[in-house]
Amino acid sequence: MDEKKRYEDIIRILDEYSYEYYVMDNPTVEDAEYDKLMQELLQLEAKHPDWVTNESPSQRVGGEVLEGFEKVEHKIPMLSLANAFNEQDLLDFDRRVREKVGEDREYMCELKIDGLAVSLEYENGHYKRGATRGDGSVGEDITANLRTIRSIPMKLKEPFSIEVRGEAYMPKRSFVKLNEKREEDGLPEFANPRNAAAGSLRQLDTKIAASRNLDIFLYAVADFGEMGVLRHSDGLDKLGELGLRTNKERRVCKTMDEVFAYIEEWTQKRESLDYDIDGIVIKLNDLAQQEEMGARIKTPRWSIAYKFPAEEAETKLEKIELNVGRTGVVTPTAVLDPVQLAGTTVSRASLHNEDLIHEKDIRVGDTVVVKKAGDIIPEVIRSIPEKRTGNEVTFHMPETCPACGSELVRLEEEVALRCINPKCPAQIKEGLIHFVSRNAMNIDGLGEKVVVQLFSHQLIHDVADLYFLSREKLLELERMGEKSVSNLLQSIENSKSNSLERLLFGLGIRHVGEKAARTLALKFETMDALRAADKETLTETADIGEKMADSLVTYFENEEVHALLSELERAGVNMTYTGPRREDIPEEDLVFAGKTVVLTGKLEQMTRNDAKALIEKLGGNVSGSVSKKTDVVVAGSDAGSKLTKAEELGIPVWSELDLMEYLPDEGEI
Repeated sequence: MDEKKRYEDIIRILDEYSYEYYVMDNPTVEDAEYDKLMQELLQLEAKHPDWVTNESPSQRVGGEVLEGFEKVEHKIPMLSLANAFNEQDLLDFDRRVREKVGEDREYMCELKIDGLAVSLEYENGHYKRGATRGDGSVGEDITANLRTIRSIPMKLKEPFSIEVRGEAYMPKRSFVKLNEKREEDGLPEFANPRNAAAGSLRQLDTKIAASRNLDIFLYAVADFGEMGVLRHSDGLDKLGELGLRTNKERRVCKTMDEVFAYIEEWTQKRESLDYDIDGIVIKLNDLAQQEEMGARIKTPRWSIAYKFPAEEAETKLEKIELNVGRTGVVTPTAVLDPVQLAGTTVSRASLHNEDLIHEKDIRVGDTVVVKKAGDIIPEVIRSIPEKRTGNEVTFHMPETCPACGSELVRLEEEVALRCINPKCPAQIKEGLIHFVSRNAMNIDGLGEKVVVQLFSHQLIHDVADLYFLSREKLLELERMGEKSVSNLLQSIENSKSNSLERLLFGLGIRHVGEKAARTLALKFETMDALRAADKETLTETADIGEKMADSLVTYFENEEVHALLSELERAGVNMTYTGPRREDIPEEDLVFAGKTVVLTGKLEQMTRNDAKALIEKLGGNVSGSVSKKTDVVVAGSDAGSKLTKAEELGIPVWSELDLMEYLPDEGEI
């Protein structure tokens, strides 16, 4: 096939896959298939850089560093909405509508997404420009940053020239991960997903915007008349047909009772959403009636926003505890008189850092107002000074670590205080919990409680001590019987053979996550080779930036790290990458090449992780879900819904014995 034709076909296919995944929430292929096509696309673009346009899926990862944001004038103003705070406000709105257009009216009710209002311009179906709402008349050009949102199509399914409006937002799961990373890096946390989304879209480095995993819902067109529709609801349906993501929870309501029922339903269900909403938007559905109602200077008369009551509660701040994380960051946490908030009992809340505590004038003993940031993380937002008794105490961070007594430091450009003592017991304990976790060394039976128990009895002081635990000492511990001790020791023994990337991730090197650990293990293959690498060599590795390289060099220069690695080697812990390398296997042995396999149920001859590793080594991709693209399902005992779905789709189902027939004998690979 002609290379240019193949290139265009790949872009079309990837766009369709992205539409199914990000817009329709109905992926039809596994991630491996998408990744394979993306790699082919990148290879073609490297060979023909002049083919690359802004519409290529490869351009969504960011990389452009902007000098600033230019102003954008909205040809049709982006109006804000008048607010309603109770039922009477909504009845008054309905009365004004009926006085103008009569009794024959219906309303479109939509969830009010708590994000950043933006506009997207398309010219002949091609994405041209994106901007913030700004003051409604003039916004900022954030075209490059909006391009990183994967649910925004670079090309519409029909060649419309339109301006669409919507709300860019940060999903709750992205918000939690972002703040966890910022806390680990000693940076101030975002207060809520809305601020995080706004801050992300105003980054001058588009790579940062791309890393924040934002999303969008489109809810309007500047001029629906261009689309030939008569109702707002029909316009939203049309946006979906064009490939734009709209919110599916909308509803057309014929009466105010139906409007109130919709509000009540989502007041109760809002916690279940993966995005933040702060109310309900009610709009006249008939576009001609909207035009007849007209607009005020800043707000339309045909729409109103019902705002949810604030999810806040008053309680007493009993004391402030200090927690030391595995990276040494010392975080103040409020201990509260328990209070009900957003459906849960809250007894602890984040205070972020000392600067914010003083800025908000929060004192121990205060009556405080607590809310859930993004309905997720409890935080103290303010004190109530008028309720003070005179016994309240101003809080000051200590100069020394509460766990080990070492001097706390504030690193350059960081708000947080850190303990930099590598022997700090709190950091060691948190590091031990991380080391044994599922995605690190995956030591079964070593949960957080057991780690704390071993640590408090001084049986372990660092991760190497885990490999020198004695049966006798373990049996002396509470709730440790013969069977549980035998199982634990066997799990520890099994972990010695883990591939290098698991050990690297488990060591908790700052900035080195799971993906980076695998990248480093594949590149350097042995711990010794990685230890010997200088900063320049490290940064030549894909996805390894200067900050991570600095962290690695600093880590491996530490004499205590040298001693720790020596102890791990003495214990027999593997220091070499042993993961799959397809290039090392004869092509005729790649029996699963290009195949997607799903494992379900309990296997008897091997663990599912072992089966997964073997299938991948033999060229296959192991997926966690069944789809039309699945080639075979391997079903062990007690297989459940995945087996049922495979049978419904007519996908071949193998037993474990069938799988064993395809696996080579031990030692052949």
